[in-house]
Amino acid sequence: MKKILSSGIIAGLTLLAVSFGMLYLTIMIFPQIAEEYYNPIFRSDGGRNMLFYIHPFVLGFALAWFWERFKGQFSGNFLLRGLELGFVYAIVALLPAMWITFSAIDISLTMILTWWLYGLIQAAIAGVIFAKMNP
Repeated sequence: MKKILSSGIIAGLTLLAVSFGMLYLTIMIFPQIAEEYYNPIFRSDGGRNMLFYIHPFVLGFALAWFWERFKGQFSGNFLLRGLELGFVYAIVALLPAMWITFSAIDISLTMILTWWLYGLIQAAIAGVIFAKMNP
């Protein structure tokens, strides 16, 4: 349990920093995507903004638990094991979630693809942290 908590906290902090970096990078590279967030389908009252900052920790703890449960299924060095965790998460969890999001909400395919790539990168980073801290 201690390994799950400690690696989950480290992953959460790292993912929070990565979240800010990727947010600004996406705005610089794809300014048209940033404009899509002015669509009324997105909340603009700011009442739930704190959830953005908590998300990396929710993801970090969820993936830390998953890693503890299934780490024996991943082989190779710590980098490959971490990247494989990210890929498994992206296929098993993100792909269906992005599919239904794209089908139900009026947003661009580019936005969905950036969300999917963002989730893949987050999970891979967390996976590398877990493979290093809790082999």
